[in-house]
Amino acid sequence: MDAEKSAFFLPLHCQLRQHDASGFPPGLLQLNYQSPADGLADWAMLLPPGREVSRWLVVIHGHGSKGNQLYLRPDIRKHWLPHFLASGYGILTPNLRGNAWMSPAAVQDLDALLNFLRQEFSAWQFFFISGSMGATSNLIYAALRPSNVAGVVARGAVTDLAVYHAFCRLGADAPAPPGLPEGSLRRTAAIRAEIADSLEQHYGGTPATQASLYRAHSPLFHPAALHKKPIYLIHGTADELMPVSQSRRFAGVMAEEENFTYCEIPAGNHDSPLMFGLTEQTPEVIFSHFSVLDWITRRC
Repeated sequence: MDAEKSAFFLPLHCQLRQHDASGFPPGLLQLNYQSPADGLADWAMLLPPGREVSRWLVVIHGHGSKGNQLYLRPDIRKHWLPHFLASGYGILTPNLRGNAWMSPAAVQDLDALLNFLRQEFSAWQFFFISGSMGATSNLIYAALRPSNVAGVVARGAVTDLAVYHAFCRLGADAPAPPGLPEGSLRRTAAIRAEIADSLEQHYGGTPATQASLYRAHSPLFHPAALHKKPIYLIHGTADELMPVSQSRRFAGVMAEEENFTYCEIPAGNHDSPLMFGLTEQTPEVIFSHFSVLDWITRRC
């Protein structure tokens, strides 16, 4: 690999090897690399597509998980992976610094990973399909790098990082939603505090000290960058971890976009969007996961 190109366009010190652990799809590869942003050692998993297929799915994990979530979390593996494999597209599942919430360094890392796929696998289009923090990262990256994103499926997302940070810091004092057990409330409050810590760590401070950076990474304020971009957003109305108001505000600013679709799941919790259209309980009129993918690919 050319050293100059590696420094500016590709991950540093790449090592691509077969991921031969049992239970994973055949042909899965692991890419170990150093970040071009700061040299951090990280990794991603790649499942190359069939021959002469230039489309890739980018699946970013949720908070608290890693780049192998698609293959290790039972419900996601059961309901997502078969549809992804049936598409015939390549699959990229990056670790992206863990709980980085598409920070500036994570953006640079993902730039390099996509450039690696272009160079090594002739990748051409990238469709981002993720949930929770991953869905948030999808929208952030699409707003910052619209030319790198062909379409987005976001299953529960945050669109204003500063407001969400405040929610995470103060949300522990809010009354529990009806029917939410006290133990569940404590766990949710702990996760909110952890998310706020992660945002401060990866964004170099609080929204009070890094206001312009938090705003730059909040897709709510950049609808023009997403003009005509196929985006399918799904959110549960009873999500206690990422309030539905985050998606509703974003849906408001995107309302005139014909390639934007927003769906709410009545009484749906944080995990409800992850299974939207994929379980037997879902009404037939709701898109399946594969048809959502078909929906965005037809609009490109």
